[in-house]
Amino acid sequence: MKRKVFVVLLFVTIVFSSQAQEKVLLENVVSAALEKNYDVLLSKNTSSTANIDDQNAYGAFLPQFNITGAASGNNPTQVLQFKDASRNQEGETKQQSLSAVLTMNWILFDGTRMFATKARIAAIASQGELLVKDQMVNTIAVVINNYYNIVRQKQQLKAVQELMAVSEERVKLADRKLSVGIGAKPELLQAKVDLNAQKTQVLQQETAISILKEQLNTQTGMSLPPNYDVTDTIIINLNLSLDEISENIEQSNFSLLSSKWDMIIAEKVLHERKAGLFPTLSVNANYGYSKTNNTILLNPFGTIFFQSSGLSNYGANLTIPIFNSLNNRRLIQQGKVTVDRQRLLFDQQKLTVNMNIKNVFNNYENAKKVLLIEEETILLARENVHIALESFKRGVSTFIELRTAQQSLADAYNRLITARFNAKVSETELLRIKGILLKQD
Repeated sequence: MKRKVFVVLLFVTIVFSSQAQEKVLLENVVSAALEKNYDVLLSKNTSSTANIDDQNAYGAFLPQFNITGAASGNNPTQVLQFKDASRNQEGETKQQSLSAVLTMNWILFDGTRMFATKARIAAIASQGELLVKDQMVNTIAVVINNYYNIVRQKQQLKAVQELMAVSEERVKLADRKLSVGIGAKPELLQAKVDLNAQKTQVLQQETAISILKEQLNTQTGMSLPPNYDVTDTIIINLNLSLDEISENIEQSNFSLLSSKWDMIIAEKVLHERKAGLFPTLSVNANYGYSKTNNTILLNPFGTIFFQSSGLSNYGANLTIPIFNSLNNRRLIQQGKVTVDRQRLLFDQQKLTVNMNIKNVFNNYENAKKVLLIEEETILLARENVHIALESFKRGVSTFIELRTAQQSLADAYNRLITARFNAKVSETELLRIKGILLKQD
């Protein structure tokens, strides 16, 4: 009777709990993460800065204009003395001046440095977009793993609850045997100890699920419902092949693609430095305007008003580098070293990626094999517990045999659930390395 009441209460609790929780699908969680995850947002922000530079890089080909203006005035006291003393004067003067100059400087040739600079800025912008995609793929992988980790803990919770039903039956049978004088009290005590341990496991699993849900919500920028639930099953693609993942990995792995752009950027920097060996040709012009107004003037031969406007200066400048303390040579040599270094880094990263693919694929294949074995083992363990329980009811077997069968079932559940999760993690990692998680989600 107690067991029936417990089962009914458990069923009612699960029903009301499921009604109160809004189930969210993986694709919804991934969409929320791509929209609200702070790592993704910061990566997009950095990329936007590079895009702004790229959109305005054509300014390097345009002339520069500047206006310089000045306004001044003075009011000194002057003493004028001449050989003819009758012409001597003394008094206060006042002068106001206004000037403005529009200067233009236009570099027509700088050893193609401006072209290399524009190409470098464009390369940085393109790399920024790849880095955003790389961050998005990494975020998707983390979200998938965390989502299915919650599913894993839910499955573990259900397994414990299933084992609790067997322990409750053990407690009831041990109590009944003890009451009729054919049982032993240690049997009953051990059954209760095992049941209490499973109740503790239930609480621990519920706490773990709650923590993982909060972590997943944090990864989506707290955009999930306050009380949500996830699916009950771990969906695994068991048909991935090593050739499929390894094929054209240089064209799909965002880290390798970004490393390629590092090489291109280094080459453009080297181009910019080589431009320092060539002459620089530029044209310039000045358009000036000035006005001086002497409102109070003592010298009768002084100018009362002066005004000037028009092209005050124009011409062309040619700068030919001859010797600058070997600075250009040093910069070019450093640039070549940087290009070689980026090529080595790309080769190293490519080797690392290929090694990771093989290692992860081995884990994936092993997890699939373990999964097939544990799927069969769980059926055997369930049947074994059922037989042991029935034998215990009839007094054919001991509680130790039943407890051993129950522990075997618990171990089988742990291995099965772990195998499912490991297979999913390996699958997700392969798709992340391949760079196709964005296409799938």
